[in-house]
Amino acid sequence: MAIQVTATALPEVKIIEPKVFGDARGYFFESFSAREFSEQVAANVVFVQDNHSRSARGVLRGLHYQIDHTQGKLVRVTVGEVLDVAVDIRRSSPNFGKWVSVHLSADNKRQAWIPPGFAHGFVVLSDVAEFLYKTTDYWYPQFERTLLWNDPAVGIDWQFDGEPLLAAKDQAGSPLSQADVFE
Repeated sequence: MAIQVTATALPEVKIIEPKVFGDARGYFFESFSAREFSEQVAANVVFVQDNHSRSARGVLRGLHYQIDHTQGKLVRVTVGEVLDVAVDIRRSSPNFGKWVSVHLSADNKRQAWIPPGFAHGFVVLSDVAEFLYKTTDYWYPQFERTLLWNDPAVGIDWQFDGEPLLAAKDQAGSPLSQADVFE
């Protein structure tokens, strides 16, 4: 197989590590295979949009989700390093309000699968990071919600010293107790 898939402490969130073929010329790896994704990560997933962001050290984006037109996200980093975070916001889940994080970097070439029902965000740990992600539905700004990145009830360890750089919508995120969540 060309990938190794590992479940996180939130079993629906997966870490995907590709098999990398390297030599003196550089390296090659398959960054996505629909067949392997379906067999090893999540069946019947269709991606409809690819997104690419570039951010400086200390930028924190998230924690975002769409309450309608929910999105699964397959995320990776092509330049730099981020701490990627997913929070289970499915009220019926035994893991409601729990979070997991994974270091994604250009060096480790890991990807993370964040299924619908989870809030997602990341903080940039390197001087700059380029973040790519596939989504299972289109962006609908009227359905986008933001979970407060530093909600003490969730208690995320962002592994970042200092104050992050935040967009206005991320500064104004809702604490879990007041957020629109999934049943």
